[in-house]
Amino acid sequence: MPTKETALQAIVDQGLLPLFFYEDPQVSLDIIQTLYKAGVRTLEYTNRGPAALENFKYLKQELQQYPDLHLGIGTIKTVEQANDFLKAGADYIVAPIVDPAVGSLVHEAGLLWIPGCFTPTEIHVAQQAQAALIKIFPANIVGPAFVSSIKELFPGQLFIPTGGVEMEESNFRTWFKAGVCAVGMGSKLISKDILANRQYDQLHTLTQQALHLAQTCRS
Repeated sequence: MPTKETALQAIVDQGLLPLFFYEDPQVSLDIIQTLYKAGVRTLEYTNRGPAALENFKYLKQELQQYPDLHLGIGTIKTVEQANDFLKAGADYIVAPIVDPAVGSLVHEAGLLWIPGCFTPTEIHVAQQAQAALIKIFPANIVGPAFVSSIKELFPGQLFIPTGGVEMEESNFRTWFKAGVCAVGMGSKLISKDILANRQYDQLHTLTQQALHLAQTCRS
C-alpha cells in the first residue's frame, strides 16, 4: 500500500518523474506500460482534460498487475479535485500551486503532496504546510540558478523542477548540481509525436536514456 514515505522514496530513487496526459485511455495505458518496461516505477498522470478522472480510474484498474508502480496525479488545484482523485486511488498528488487545504487533505490520507512553487514566499508557505517535496514550476523561467540561490534558505527541503528539463547530460547535471533530488519531464520525454503516432519503441529508448542520465548526473 503506497504511503507518503514510499511515494517520496520512489521519486528520489528514480531521480526522474515522467508526466503526461492523453485523452485516449488505452494509449495512456500503453504509454505507462512502456515506461514501466523501460524501468520507471513512479510517474505522474496529469489532470489536463475532461477525460482525466475516468482515464485515471481505468488506469488504476488495469495497472493492478504492477504492485510496485506508484501512479500519482498532477495539475490538482482544488480540494474537490484532490478528493476525487484520492477516491480514484491516486498514490500521490502534484499541484502547480500551493493550496494548504489541498495539502491538509492529502496528508490526512497519509499520502504525499507535491505543491508547485515559483518564489521563496511560496516555498515557505508550502513548508509550513508540511510539503516533503516541492515542485519548482515553471522551472524553465527560474532555471537551476534559482534553486542554487534559495536552497540554503530551506535546509533539508527536497525540490524537483518541472518544465525546462532537457534530454541533455549538461542540463541534467546542472539541475542536480543546483540541488534538486529529481527532475520532472513531460513533453521533452513523452512528446506529442510519440503520443499521436504510438511510437512506443522510441519512448522506451528515450526513457532508458533519461533514467540513465538521472542516475549518472546526480552522482
